Amino acid sequence: MTDNRNVIIAIILSMVVLFGWQFFVAGPQLERAQQQAQIAAEQAQSEAALATPATTEAGTSVAPGAIGADGNPSYPDRETAVAATQRITIDTPDLLGSINLTGARIDDLELKQYRETVEPDSPIITLLTPAGAPNAYFIEQGWVAAGGANVPLPTAQSVWTLEGDNTVLTPETPVTLRFDNGAGLIFRRTFAVDEHYLFTVTQNVENLSPTQVSLFPYSRVVRYGTPKVQNFFIQHEGPHGVLGSNNLVSLKYSDLQKDQRRQIDNTQGWLGFSDKYWATAVLPNPQASINALFSWKNNAGYDDYQTSFVETTPVVVPPGGSATHETYVFAGAKEEAVIASYEQQYGFDRLELLIDWGWLHFITKPMFHLLTFLHGVLGNFGLAVLAVTVIVKAIFFPLASRSYASMAAMRRVQPEMKAIQERLKDDRPAQQQAMMELYKKEKINPLSGCWPILIQIPVFFALYTVIFISLEMRHAPFFGWIRDLAAPDPTNIFTLFGLIPWDPTALPLIGGFLHLGVWPVIMGITMWVQMKLNPPPPDPTQAMIFNWMPVIFTFMLGTFPAGLVIYWAWNNTLSITQQWFIMKRHGAEVNLLGNILDSFKRKPKAAEPPKA
Repeated sequence: MTDNRNVIIAIILSMVVLFGWQFFVAGPQLERAQQQAQIAAEQAQSEAALATPATTEAGTSVAPGAIGADGNPSYPDRETAVAATQRITIDTPDLLGSINLTGARIDDLELKQYRETVEPDSPIITLLTPAGAPNAYFIEQGWVAAGGANVPLPTAQSVWTLEGDNTVLTPETPVTLRFDNGAGLIFRRTFAVDEHYLFTVTQNVENLSPTQVSLFPYSRVVRYGTPKVQNFFIQHEGPHGVLGSNNLVSLKYSDLQKDQRRQIDNTQGWLGFSDKYWATAVLPNPQASINALFSWKNNAGYDDYQTSFVETTPVVVPPGGSATHETYVFAGAKEEAVIASYEQQYGFDRLELLIDWGWLHFITKPMFHLLTFLHGVLGNFGLAVLAVTVIVKAIFFPLASRSYASMAAMRRVQPEMKAIQERLKDDRPAQQQAMMELYKKEKINPLSGCWPILIQIPVFFALYTVIFISLEMRHAPFFGWIRDLAAPDPTNIFTLFGLIPWDPTALPLIGGFLHLGVWPVIMGITMWVQMKLNPPPPDPTQAMIFNWMPVIFTFMLGTFPAGLVIYWAWNNTLSITQQWFIMKRHGAEVNLLGNILDSFKRKPKAAEPPKA
């Protein structure tokens, strides 16, 4: 009897383990695998749908452009592609564009407040472009049927209809689009937009069928063609996102071409594409779990990049009921204040990383805020740069003071240093030993002159990053010919400032060195004058290097942003004033004019040794 009881207990326990494993482990794993397979199938289905002619709800064809080699409707330009389909206008203080009723996607967007050049009549910036046009770039949402169910869903080529009286999407008037799948499901997609760059997309599914429907929502950003990027190490341009514990994911377009797919499952966050000044991103609810995907494929000769996510929790629509789901889209300019407000208001995870603040973000971001504050006070970013320079000099004044005092001591002992060089010119080790003893006796640090430069390198780099990446500095004028502090000085001494009609930068090999504007020359002169305040190095090789440094830096900074060159020239001017004052106060003779004039005197040739 006991044996039978034990057998029964063993059977029951085995069944509990078996069914428990099936319910809690194997079942969810299988379901997730099915979901991911279905997600991939839906993404492929959406891409394939682009290759088919558009159809209305009644099944009649909507005439696309000519079919290209890749099978997609092809248009000669963006304007033709926009005009080829029915649309709902987008008109906000910052955005101008339209929503395509084919696919109910945002694929036509321009930025009202930004132009391509500093000229006031230049075209405004184009961000999004419809499929079929050159360099297509668009955003769309959709649904994936759970469990492989055969549910007719709207595709990228489904034509939606406007519901309601609102015909223009503005911050005050959202618009709703409707699609009937003809099988008992009515889909609605409501677009709302704020005054800047954030769209709220609310999807509603009404189920008139007798069966329950489970759907997974997805969003994606699609980009055809590889955009031109600067590929500069201080700023990322390309696919990116913040995905939970994976943190910031930044990929180059070439990285994605190599990997083809980069999938991150069961995570949270957002993803999209980043340009230098503009960005797109699809953002689920911050608490939603998603499967994120970065992908690339070659589509009949052109590059097809996508960043997409599918939520892992289905939206369940009961028979005779409805369900609603909400996601967000960012499409616009990388304005720091706007992005920070979205992060705070909606709780998006580290949305601030839409802007690449770089390795020294703990310096770069405060530098940006200081510049914008000073701009608000002074009304000019160029003046703000000059004011920041004064503040930085004031902060580092104690260290600079000690450094310049040491340099003044070196100038005082210059006669003794020359005597040592003459006395021990044939014995270099003894000469170096005597020099070190002199430095020790006079309490001089020969490297102290480097500290004012070294301590400013992080500040210089942070300022460079701010000027290079921040949208607020783009097209910010200074005075005179500087109309864009983020661009190089437009003048060029090699064309006599425009009098000679030729482009020296087009010359092979050396052309890159032949753009030299007025401000880089001013910077080089101030750097050279500052060098003349310092005692000459005892080593001739070092002296030659220091003499050539201003020339090298002048040409090197010729293509740098004008705001940075102005900062360096102003910083040198302040350093010259500060160094002259401190050295005079410590009793050093500062004959700046004499040192400058000596630079132009021909040095006597060394006497030749007598012939044998």
